Amino acid sequence: MKKTRLADDTEVFCLQATEAKMLDYHIKGYLTPPIALQNGYTVFDIGANVGIMGIRLLQQYPDSKIYAFEPIPPTYDVLAANARMMGEHRYRALPYGVSNENGNAVFSYFPNSPALSTAHPEEWDKNPDNLAEAVAGNVRQAPPEFWWARFIPSFLFKWFAKIMRMGEQKFTCQLRTVSAIIAEYGIEKINLLKIDCEGAELAVLQGIKPEDWQRIEQVVAEVYDIDGRLEQVTQLCRQYGLNNLKVEKDTMMGNAPLYNVFASKI
Repeated sequence: MKKTRLADDTEVFCLQATEAKMLDYHIKGYLTPPIALQNGYTVFDIGANVGIMGIRLLQQYPDSKIYAFEPIPPTYDVLAANARMMGEHRYRALPYGVSNENGNAVFSYFPNSPALSTAHPEEWDKNPDNLAEAVAGNVRQAPPEFWWARFIPSFLFKWFAKIMRMGEQKFTCQLRTVSAIIAEYGIEKINLLKIDCEGAELAVLQGIKPEDWQRIEQVVAEVYDIDGRLEQVTQLCRQYGLNNLKVEKDTMMGNAPLYNVFASKI
C-alpha cells in the first residue's frame, strides 16, 4: 500500500499512484446531469476500487453516507484505509462484489492495473482490440499533469494492454445482491447507485427486488455493450421509473464499446 497526492494535494492511499490520479480525473464524468447530489445523501459505490470517488463526495458533501464495495483483497485493503481516513461512521467499506445472487465468484486481479480486475476476463479475451482502444482513450484524455502521455505513439497501445494484464492473480470473493445489502443495513433510500464493475453491471441491477427499486433515486453505470447489455440496462431503469435517462459514449475508453448510463427519478 502506498500514498500519493491527487491534483489538489489531497493525500490518499493507493496501489498505483498513476492509476489513482487517473481514477480521480475520471470521477467527474459520473456526476453530470441528470445526476444531482446533495449533502446527506446515501451513495452505493459498486466497484469502488481504492475509494477515490467516496473521498471526493465526502469532501463536497460531508454529511453523506458512502457504502463502497470492492471484492478483491489487495484493493479492498486500500479502500478500507481510505474509508478509515474519512471516518468509518460515514464511509463504510465492504469486502464483497455485487451481483444478481448471493454466492462466490473467482476474480482476476491484475497488479499492473488493479482497476482492470474483473470476474469476467473473458470479455477482454473475446475482443482483445477493445482493451487497446480503451488504453488509447485514456492516454489521449489523460489528466493535464500527464500532458506527455498524448505524445505516446499509437503502435504501443497493444503492448501496454498486454503489460496491464500480466501477473494475473485469482481470488475467490463473496458476492451479495443490492437487496440483501438493503435488508442487512436497513437502508431506506439509495440516492445514487453508481456501478462500475467491469462487466457485471447488468447482474447488479438484476439483483434488485422489484420492491427495492422504489428506494433508488438515481443510477449511473458504466456499461460494456456486448450481447445487447446496454439496451437491457436502460430498459430496467425505465421499467422502474428512472425515466430521466441519458446514454453517452465513454470517450475516456476510446472506440471500445463502453457507455455511461445516467438515470434519475428526480
